[in-house]
Amino acid sequence: MIMVIGGAHQGKLAYARRLWPDIAWAGGRTCGEEEIFRCGGIYGFHEYIAGRMRDGADLSVLPGKLWAENPGIVIVTDEIGCGIVPAERHLREYRELTGRICTELAAVSAEVHRVLCGIGTRIK
Repeated sequence: MIMVIGGAHQGKLAYARRLWPDIAWAGGRTCGEEEIFRCGGIYGFHEYIAGRMRDGADLSVLPGKLWAENPGIVIVTDEIGCGIVPAERHLREYRELTGRICTELAAVSAEVHRVLCGIGTRIK
């Protein structure tokens, strides 16, 4: 498992595509529940989490299941934990859950890359 993280519009996907050009990518906004366990990479992973939350899914099992079923996946996700804490409860819960899931996945990832202004730095 490899994670690529950074702020919105920082060039994370372009960076990941340069490093892993042969991956079949799935978009987090449209990726289905089963597709995430088969794809080579997912971009907009934070959007996948938001969609599953809207569906009422139990995401507490997602990190373990993803690690068990698709340990070679490359995950590209926005860092959404910085900045002003949202006033709306559901947005705070989304931010918290996304951070927890990404923290769990980063812990088991072989590599974690942070991208800023299109420049990636391997931090793990």
